[in-house]
Amino acid sequence: MSGKLVLTRTTIGIDVRRGTYVIFIDGERVGSYELQETFETEVAPGRHSVQVRGGRYSSRERSFEIGEGQTISFNCSGKRILPLWLASFIIPSLGLTLRRS
Repeated sequence: MSGKLVLTRTTIGIDVRRGTYVIFIDGERVGSYELQETFETEVAPGRHSVQVRGGRYSSRERSFEIGEGQTISFNCSGKRILPLWLASFIIPSLGLTLRRS
């Protein structure tokens, strides 16, 4: 039996990072999603990492441990506080936020 990884892409206000976000689990592309969409996939029990990329921007890689039948959820958005948003033009890994929900 496997667990379920759920990623949502929601934002409050304006999301300046439009377009498709690509989802990577353990470094492998597993799918993509748009603003206001949810992506779900089955994941084998154990330790994994997830990262979301949108164009030249990416989230930091987040690790998580999942058990059989467990659901792990993350929310991704491009909205950041102004100094980090400006810095993301130089450091693309600051461009997206991936938070466990």
